Amino acid sequence: MNHEKFHYQSIQDVQNKMQELGVSFPLSDNIGILGEKLEVAGHTIANRIAIQPMEGADSTPDGRPSEYTKKRYQRFAQSGAGLIWLEAVAIVEEGRATPGQLNITPDTMDDLKRMLEDIRETAQKTNGINPVIIMQATHSGRYSKPHGYPEPIIAYNNPLFEKDNPIAAERIITDDHLKELEELYGKVTQMAQEIGFDGIDVKCCHRYLNCELLSAYTRPGQYGGSFENRTRFFRNSFANAKAAAKDNFIVTSRMNLYDGFPYPYGWGVTEGNGIVPDMTEPKKLVGMLKDLGMEMLDITIGNPYVNPHVNRPYDNGGYVPPEHPFEGVARMYNCTKQIAEAYPDLKIISSGPTYLRQFAGNLAAGAVEQKYCSMVGFGRESFAYPQFVQDLLQKGEMDPKKVCITCGKCAELLRGCIPAGCVIRNPEYAAIYQKNILKK
Repeated sequence: MNHEKFHYQSIQDVQNKMQELGVSFPLSDNIGILGEKLEVAGHTIANRIAIQPMEGADSTPDGRPSEYTKKRYQRFAQSGAGLIWLEAVAIVEEGRATPGQLNITPDTMDDLKRMLEDIRETAQKTNGINPVIIMQATHSGRYSKPHGYPEPIIAYNNPLFEKDNPIAAERIITDDHLKELEELYGKVTQMAQEIGFDGIDVKCCHRYLNCELLSAYTRPGQYGGSFENRTRFFRNSFANAKAAAKDNFIVTSRMNLYDGFPYPYGWGVTEGNGIVPDMTEPKKLVGMLKDLGMEMLDITIGNPYVNPHVNRPYDNGGYVPPEHPFEGVARMYNCTKQIAEAYPDLKIISSGPTYLRQFAGNLAAGAVEQKYCSMVGFGRESFAYPQFVQDLLQKGEMDPKKVCITCGKCAELLRGCIPAGCVIRNPEYAAIYQKNILKK
């Protein structure tokens, strides 16, 4: 089916299109279920809605929150979401995705702590809740741009990406350096806990370093080839973070189940099966992480740099997708459901509801009600319409005049290392887009 822009006026329209396409994802009018509390690792999350990690590329050069960053998190705090998953925070300077990416160091800890205090104070005053706040710890790997230009650190050369221009061998990370980073996750966990976060995310998604290693079939040594080797860095990093955590500090991950690339360059597929998802290895890995003490998992798929239609179906982007957006939504929730069925006691957060516009709340309610997940995370929507949580929980619906229209302009700003936000709904970011993108 050809790509099609969103034009649906009712849930029935959505259901009719699903039937026409032969795909399915959960929908429900029981919006009230999203207001239920959730217990995770000794924490009470006020509702079933999470703000997903949305980078703004707007920190100070040394990785502290800027005024842009603080304002963005004030909007998230006012939203009423029970869980705020802080954007990617680099654990080393070399792993920053932009010069404006947050960086956790002894020098930035006080600034991060003050921002968390402001988030909690605002959330309490606005909605009477204390949101659980997770810090996403990252090394951007092949997408590292700490000085504003590409300085990739890769797990292996991937001809799907590099084609006839492989990245220099000295940019392939060594086993020794990976071991150093594994140990660093323990230290970062200690810092995150001291700052006041409720938990840490050992980020393993979207082809950043940790995620890329999962598909390192062609890499030699201890971190490539076999399933055990390809998952070694993730498991060791998670174990070190868990060992450093005290009391009820949450150690979790935002994890790719599927990359959307064929074997031997994609995770979540099998040899000879093209790009058809296969959850065999992801299920096995999730089970190993559970054995290490993981109680909550944030699920995603795809690569926002190469095949963004896989993890965030859109109306407008850099290319015309090869499928109807509903197929992408269905894939996301089918993959998520398989993990939820395999591990029913694991608290799972799903992703990717935003394409459904004002019906995204119905998808979220259906996913929770039908046990595809325990919570639903919203990313782009939180840029465009942070009040959507209040509207869902208080009014039972989202305003179609305020929703994200999946135009991709916030991603354009981020890729340009420019402070990112909603160009359509926020005049401040419309002016930034006009100045930095349109004029160029």
